[in-house]
Amino acid sequence: MQAPNTGTPKVCVGVVCIRDDNVLLIRRGRPPRQGHWSIPGGKLEFGETLHDAALRELHEETGCTARIGRLIQVYELIEEGFHYVLVDYLAEYIEGEPQAADDASEARFVSFDEAEALMIEPDLKDVIRRARTLSQK
Repeated sequence: MQAPNTGTPKVCVGVVCIRDDNVLLIRRGRPPRQGHWSIPGGKLEFGETLHDAALRELHEETGCTARIGRLIQVYELIEEGFHYVLVDYLAEYIEGEPQAADDASEARFVSFDEAEALMIEPDLKDVIRRARTLSQK
């Protein structure tokens, strides 16, 4: 099990990748929120741009590539000994069939309604709702 972070909060990115009105989800394979459905994402590496980190994490966790779009929101996650500042982006799917890898145990495209139903945490439900609204503009 990965030890909780201590000290400085970590900057993380998340990606709501859309293909034909469906959204790409992963099931988390590690804490925090192990076993829960989420969007692909992870920690920003030193010297990496937010957009580059988002695309890297998407590819590492799912094998898919996308084009980064609009910023969905920035928020904090403070729970279970973790403190993350999350920057979530909308992305347009380009290619690749979802294959769970890295710290994801599953990866698949689902409808927005199913994504919202699968999400347990209110913050992720909010990200999905905001992404849906932005994708329809």
